[in-house]
Amino acid sequence: MKIKIDKSKHLNNSQVIAIKPLRGWVPINLGELWTCRELLYFLVWREIKVRYKQTVLGVSWAVIQPFLLMVVFTLFFGRFIKVPREGIPYPLFSYAALLPWMLFSEGMSRSANSIVQDANIIQKVYVPRLLMPLAGVISPLIDFIFAFIVFVGMMFYFGFMPTVRIIFLPIFLMIALVTALAVGLWLSAINVRYRDVRYAIPFLVQFWFFASPVVYSSESVPKSWQFLYSLNPMVGVIEGFRWVLLGAEKPPALMIVSFAAVLIIFVSGAFYFRRMEKIFADEV
Repeated sequence: MKIKIDKSKHLNNSQVIAIKPLRGWVPINLGELWTCRELLYFLVWREIKVRYKQTVLGVSWAVIQPFLLMVVFTLFFGRFIKVPREGIPYPLFSYAALLPWMLFSEGMSRSANSIVQDANIIQKVYVPRLLMPLAGVISPLIDFIFAFIVFVGMMFYFGFMPTVRIIFLPIFLMIALVTALAVGLWLSAINVRYRDVRYAIPFLVQFWFFASPVVYSSESVPKSWQFLYSLNPMVGVIEGFRWVLLGAEKPPALMIVSFAAVLIIFVSGAFYFRRMEKIFADEV
């Protein structure tokens, strides 16, 4: 959006600010986002309160969901199928992957529906539209923190001590958030015009889950498919978490390809979102 002060009009001796949409492909206005940082905080806090409002267990669901999934995966993939896991106990192997996966899937889903859900705000007052999908991505961090505390307890139980690699954890965490935001920007902009997106998101999450090395190692993928497989951004993120937290070995090239894919999706999604946001108020 472009904010222009029209000095030819006055109302009670105050300047009238005319907000006009920009044309063409425009970048993200970081200064505008920083100015509205307090609004972002309230949007994130609202997301958290709505998620656990009128629930009996409250934030305990942040721990229950990944823990029960880990138990199921351990029984079927760890004991019966015996998935290769580089000598790592399967509960740790799967839980380390569930941490970034659930952060990504929750953030992407909330971000994709954010513009339509906040239609009342968008139609009544101008705020940077990017705040909505951004709040949807940040809010699942609370769930991640509680789930990570349980994972630390599991590491001590199985005798796995953190190494110096732990200093790289914030990097992979940030990449997981950027991946969720990148996909969320595309989906949220498309969802404004085509409401089929909200019905397709659960299917997309399920498909992406099995296309990511959550219950198996990426080493299980044939070498001839490794490059194509690593174009999935979550491959580098999940294997990065295992490398940082559990000492798993991972070829750096695989991560580099995944992170390059994240960058391309994010940049293209940001420009597409900015190009489409001028129609949001009319379409929602």
